[in-house]
Amino acid sequence: MGQIEDGLAAKGIEIPPAATPAGAYVPVVQTGNLLFVSGQIPATPDGVKYVGRLGEHISLEEGQDCARLCALNIVAQVKAFIGDLDKVNRVVKLTGFVNSTPDFTQQPQVVNGASNLMAEIFGDAGKHSRAAVGVSVLPLGVAVEVEAVIEVTS
Repeated sequence: MGQIEDGLAAKGIEIPPAATPAGAYVPVVQTGNLLFVSGQIPATPDGVKYVGRLGEHISLEEGQDCARLCALNIVAQVKAFIGDLDKVNRVVKLTGFVNSTPDFTQQPQVVNGASNLMAEIFGDAGKHSRAAVGVSVLPLGVAVEVEAVIEVTS
């Protein structure tokens, strides 16, 4: 285990198994030193969590936990693809899609759940640019989906 994974273990953060694609795409594409990680939903080995819309069925706190779970699934995809999280040089960008009612405007606070996890795992290298977008529906009715661009070392 590398330093990043040792730090995760010390914090009690467990990386789930990487999910298999549910469609005609691959979970990660690498070009140069950049990894483009397909959107991850709040899936667990026990099934999908957090189905519903922010501002209707899902609270802000649940939305933040949902975004954190999506980010953890991003880390799982990266680990499965490169094998060693110590090769992550920088989390470049996250884009969070929040299934929300038209009057819900706290998408940035929801996606903070993902952003905070990246900083917790990777320190300063986890600080990134970001977009938080409200949408009317997401696959399987989940509350949040997050995609990432991550720079790795060769």
